[in-house]
Amino acid sequence: MSVHAPIVTLTMNPALDVSSTIDRVVPEHKMRCGPSRFDPGGGGVNVSRAIRNLGGHSVAIYPLGGPTGQAYRGFLEHAGIVGRVVTIAGATRESFTVDETSTGEQYRFVLQGPTLREPEWRACMSVVGDHLPVGGFLVASGSLPPGVPVDFYARLARIAAEHDVKVVVDASGPALMAALDEGVYLIKPSRDELAGLIGADADLGLDEQVDAARAIVAAGRSAVVALTLGGAGAVLVTADEVLRLPTPRVEVASAVGAGDAFLAALVLRLAEGRSLADAFRTAVAAGSATAMLPATELCRAEDVEGLEAQLSS
Repeated sequence: MSVHAPIVTLTMNPALDVSSTIDRVVPEHKMRCGPSRFDPGGGGVNVSRAIRNLGGHSVAIYPLGGPTGQAYRGFLEHAGIVGRVVTIAGATRESFTVDETSTGEQYRFVLQGPTLREPEWRACMSVVGDHLPVGGFLVASGSLPPGVPVDFYARLARIAAEHDVKVVVDASGPALMAALDEGVYLIKPSRDELAGLIGADADLGLDEQVDAARAIVAAGRSAVVALTLGGAGAVLVTADEVLRLPTPRVEVASAVGAGDAFLAALVLRLAEGRSLADAFRTAVAAGSATAMLPATELCRAEDVEGLEAQLSS
């Protein structure tokens, strides 16, 4: 394990990811799938899993409930992730990914999470408060389940700001907007999410995207904006610099988890004291290394190293 500043991830809406294959998806028929794969998923947990794959360490905080939650916990412990669980009454959700082998298309079904009662989401906030990574990073990633207030991430940012903790938020919609209103260290929007933040059309040109990111930084809403553009690469914007990198050429097997791996690598390298440019390069490599793998697998360190070398040449 590498030596680095502490990292805590928060996943308020974890999901047991089930993935399989089928020749073709057709309506009204029983479709016999291939072998199934089960992974503990959700934004923050995926970040923790990818950090571990890259030789780092983090503490993952997440609410779990019901039989699905029990299974989820077992899979996560098997993956070697240090977890802090908040037990809830509702059952942890599932998500289902099917790869259609005849066409290469991928179908992703994401179920709604359980409703959290106020004592439950307040308990999550309390556990985060008890495990604040002072001098390090708190990565709050993924959607908020029903019952959780939209300013939940903003409340965490307010607490973290008093304890030398850099808050990283990977979310969308009102939850992200509220966090930005409070002020955070880093956000990782997609092209569409960035457009939504400024009330613009999703078809922003690159210069318009950079201008939008700069405006967020200049307003003190986020010190760093890491914009992921899929096959078009990524852009990182701070008050002092704009960095652009293309996506390495890889054969894409599954897009699931690529953004989480990108964020994991970016935060891990920054926690190790590396420059933003170095961290950004590893992040782009990790996202592509994850896209190379089937289903819900996350990046392997050797693949990331090879792709990073491509980006450095």
